[in-house]
Amino acid sequence: MPRPLGELEDAVMTRVWQWNRPVTVREVLEDLQQERSIAYTTVMTVMDNLHQKGWVRREVDGRAYRYTAVSTRAAYSAALMNEAWAQSDNPAAALVAFFGMMSQDQREALNDAIRIVQRDNPIPAPPEEAVEAAQAAEPAQAAEPAQAAEPAKAAEPVAAEEAVADKAADRSEGRER
Repeated sequence: MPRPLGELEDAVMTRVWQWNRPVTVREVLEDLQQERSIAYTTVMTVMDNLHQKGWVRREVDGRAYRYTAVSTRAAYSAALMNEAWAQSDNPAAALVAFFGMMSQDQREALNDAIRIVQRDNPIPAPPEEAVEAAQAAEPAQAAEPAQAAEPAKAAEPVAAEEAVADKAADRSEGRER
């Protein structure tokens, strides 16, 4: 599980993720200096630390390194959410509370994501005995979100992220697919 990024690590990774190309310490430094006073060696140390932690890979380019993100911000966020969820003594209740905090736009994005994951990784129908037992027990609705979130281990997370992002962009522009 990834440890949450520190404030400066997050500022550096934000640029690496946004630019989505190999970047140098100098490029990140110049962009950060628009917001704060910061030394080259500080940015270099942070980027080296991010490399040591596995967040970026680097390749030699002349006398400098070019750094590239190993995964996406969405994958990082998902890992943090998964870790927080796994730490709960009642994961279903934690999901219900989390869903209750969501805005309407976030709920729509969640529904889009669930549809994409279910389309790409359909959940096999449970055996008839399991369905009958579930109907007889009438479990609390708190269990339903946990089942919906479970298939989030999609084999193609980047494609799913892009599809959800496209859907959200269409919604914000007033279009619906």
